[in-house]
Amino acid sequence: MGGSWITLTLAMCLMTIILLLAVRRGKFLYALRKVPYPPAFPIIGNAYQLCCSPEQAFKKMIKWGKELGDLYLIWVGMRPFIFLYKAEAIQPLLSSSVHIDKSLEYEYLQPWLGTGLVTSTGDKWHFRRKLLTPTFHSGLLEVYLKTAIREATILISCLRKEVGKPSFDIVPYAKRATLDIICDSSMGCHVNAQTDFKNEYVQAVNILASISQRRFLNVWMAFEPIFKLTTWGKQHDHALRVTHGFVNKIIAERKAEWKTKKDGNFNERITKYQALLDLLLDLSQDGEVLTDDDIRDEVNTFMFAGHDTTATSVSWILYALGRHPQYQDKILDEYNSVAGTKELSLDILNKLTWLEACIKESWRVYPVAPLIARQIYNPITILGHDIPIGSTVIVNSFLLHRDPRYFPEPDTYRPERFLPDGPKYPSYAFIPFSAGSRNCIGWKYATMIVKVLILFMLRNFRVEALDTEDQLRFISELVLHNADGLRLKISPRKLETST
Repeated sequence: MGGSWITLTLAMCLMTIILLLAVRRGKFLYALRKVPYPPAFPIIGNAYQLCCSPEQAFKKMIKWGKELGDLYLIWVGMRPFIFLYKAEAIQPLLSSSVHIDKSLEYEYLQPWLGTGLVTSTGDKWHFRRKLLTPTFHSGLLEVYLKTAIREATILISCLRKEVGKPSFDIVPYAKRATLDIICDSSMGCHVNAQTDFKNEYVQAVNILASISQRRFLNVWMAFEPIFKLTTWGKQHDHALRVTHGFVNKIIAERKAEWKTKKDGNFNERITKYQALLDLLLDLSQDGEVLTDDDIRDEVNTFMFAGHDTTATSVSWILYALGRHPQYQDKILDEYNSVAGTKELSLDILNKLTWLEACIKESWRVYPVAPLIARQIYNPITILGHDIPIGSTVIVNSFLLHRDPRYFPEPDTYRPERFLPDGPKYPSYAFIPFSAGSRNCIGWKYATMIVKVLILFMLRNFRVEALDTEDQLRFISELVLHNADGLRLKISPRKLETST
């Protein structure tokens, strides 16, 4: 009898747990009952529809957005992913100081980035954000500008071999240039990515960025034990050892130099910085505020978040200008009028309204980060829908930036929209660097790099983009790619307008 009572008690407990879970799940599904979604199977949801190429998956996301109204969700297994693409829907999410957690998929980046600004959350994120915000003040941007100009000059010399060729892909050149700029700005060292293609650190960064992005769209690679057994997993772990080893070595060397410069007195602050690493070492207070691992996480985050996004931005802008060459002349005419014979400066860059308008319009049509994901750990109401805890919300800026209410003829490249006297739009209708408290901390720095590289390209070359807009094959990973790269053709400009 004793054994029977134990069995009965355990059975009742199990049934109670199952009932509670069922009620909880029922409430979860009930909250989402009015959010439209494409036809889905039980248990696997829409996962079967996403078992396709990244290009086809992105096409489906855009198609569903156009068909299903102001927001929609897709089920990946038991997880709902809610897509937003209206300014009114996005504002309560991105303006919140509570809903700042990146989606669960960002855990793929933690082995590389640790708990840097991209992956951290809560109090740690708030503390780091406040601590690091001064690293992008205007004085330091002047230092970074010199680096950008030097590497832009190297980029031009590297591209001269492409003059006269039928076509070439600009993306690898842009990636190597931005990697050199950001490596120098973050660590104060030269990896010479533009001239040394076989540099082990350069190759490792490219591998980590590529594999981390692929995992975001590959359901099977989400499982760590499976991922570790794959070729991707082995390449990832080797690249991880290379990058951590390289950055740790640089930190140790710079820390020794830093201590020598300060004559062993860490209470004396140094105000002239040459790289992000210098400032981090000063802020660390000899490990009391930031450990060496914390510093490495932030340096790696700066490298990752900076070079790939900036390179993608430069590539798409050159593509857009290559399709609309009349704006190349407008940019150069204004530059010659504003700068004359003066050396390039931040002040001159800030006065180039046509350059800025063309860049912003490219960010609108070809957003660098087309999908921004947040994990919901506190209830939020969006467009009248109570979004339950456990949901993943995704901002689709590709669709957001094509809202015809604010951008008439949304697929047309028209930089006039962003001239100083252009039409106005709500603050959350255009978010090239996200928005709210978790926007890109280095947006001014990234914009400066983009302006310098574009300006140098146009002063030296006439740019022609060879693929028409309907030939583009969009792939959304962490950044927006074209499946075939971005093919350009360049020809030299007259000597008087070259560098």
